[in-house]
Amino acid sequence: MRPTRTNAPSDPTRLRRAWTSLVLDIFRLNGDLLAAGDTLVGDLGLTSARWQVLGAIALSPLPLPVAHIARNMGLTRQAVQRLVDDMRPDGLVRLEPNPHHRRAMLVVMTEAGAAAYRAASARQERWADALASGLPAESFEAASELLREMQRRLDGPHAPTPAAHPATEGA
Repeated sequence: MRPTRTNAPSDPTRLRRAWTSLVLDIFRLNGDLLAAGDTLVGDLGLTSARWQVLGAIALSPLPLPVAHIARNMGLTRQAVQRLVDDMRPDGLVRLEPNPHHRRAMLVVMTEAGAAAYRAASARQERWADALASGLPAESFEAASELLREMQRRLDGPHAPTPAAHPATEGA
């Protein structure tokens, strides 16, 4: 039997512990996903990071400059620039002039990049099917919604700013 959800406020200590546990689980899962992704696509000339950049390019209806790709991925411009610079000699992406900005070139996926991305996506689908087998889609949907809500709160105009050196209790 499932517990009934209410709109009653949660115990702050329980909520804080649950939040901390979720964040730590996300950190661990992120590391595991990156390592698994590297293994999954390594022979395609990709890493998880390169695959993410190709995904950001593939999902955009228009070519984007590095700064926009970085913003869409939640990464720094410098990190994405390094990846793009590494991917160009491998023939995965190329730069084209940006009619809106002289210096911010547009990053375009090459045919080789598109082929690598398609192959990576096909592998990911088979891997995801095997990994998620037997688990209810509703659980993934609920988890995704919770993560999107937390992302909205972190990005929102009233997001609490983490202090660099918060005062300790009793100090």
